[in-house]
Amino acid sequence: AHGCAVEAVTFHEVGAVDSIVDIVGACVGFELLGIERFLASPIHLGRGFLGCAHGRYPVPVPATAELLKGARVYTSDIEAELVTPTGAALLATFCEDFGPMPEMRLEGIGYGAGTRDFPDFPNLLRVMLGETHAASGQERLLMLETNLDDASPQILGHVLERARQVGALEAFAVPVVMKKGRPGTLLALLCRPEHREALLTLLFRETPTLGVRFYEVERRALAREVISVETPYGPIPVKVATLDGEIVNAAPEFEACQQAAERHRVPVREVLLAALVEFRRRQREG
Repeated sequence: AHGCAVEAVTFHEVGAVDSIVDIVGACVGFELLGIERFLASPIHLGRGFLGCAHGRYPVPVPATAELLKGARVYTSDIEAELVTPTGAALLATFCEDFGPMPEMRLEGIGYGAGTRDFPDFPNLLRVMLGETHAASGQERLLMLETNLDDASPQILGHVLERARQVGALEAFAVPVVMKKGRPGTLLALLCRPEHREALLTLLFRETPTLGVRFYEVERRALAREVISVETPYGPIPVKVATLDGEIVNAAPEFEACQQAAERHRVPVREVLLAALVEFRRRQREG
């Protein structure tokens, strides 16, 4: 943002002791509380002008605006700076999404009051600590979808593979019939909110789509772990899924079985069967 090397940047207000205390104190607090995810409401920036070390600047000041790229922000008729560069840096660093509060079991609430008084609302920052459904295998995700009638199979395959690399939890294509009876493809990507922008960029750059729709979905997933079993073809990892502590599914990792089959020149199904037999034997023996 400064157009120069990091070493050449000179701090003014943000280098003051109070800013350093704010940042270090927040980080220490987050660590002590054991926070795993950070979410925030859309950010109220304020408006107007203010004076700083380089003169008179519009609200939000350039540093705040730069830091909050990608965040959901808004303004109102309040003539004041409501988000400082220090606050923006903390939000941009820790928050994975900006929107409504997720469903959670509320465990604690904290307030921080500013020194400035506003006539129509309290000058407070509220932090709410809670446990979401993610702890029990349920989480809120985003589904991204676009309909394509002019993309080649080679492009679709490439995009699906790249989407998984970028952060898609699931990526699939479904044949559909579009307007005027044209055959087409519904391309769908399931992701966490923090990967939305990267996946949108991928779809716009790599496909001919002119628009992508996205919406929130809920997913409940079984608890999973990977264990290794010894077979005549070497160790094979087995993915084990449990429900309320009970094993309900077990599947050998196919790629590992495929590699073992190639090394020993046997059919893949033999390696898969050997891994399952050994896994079940271990289960019976406890």
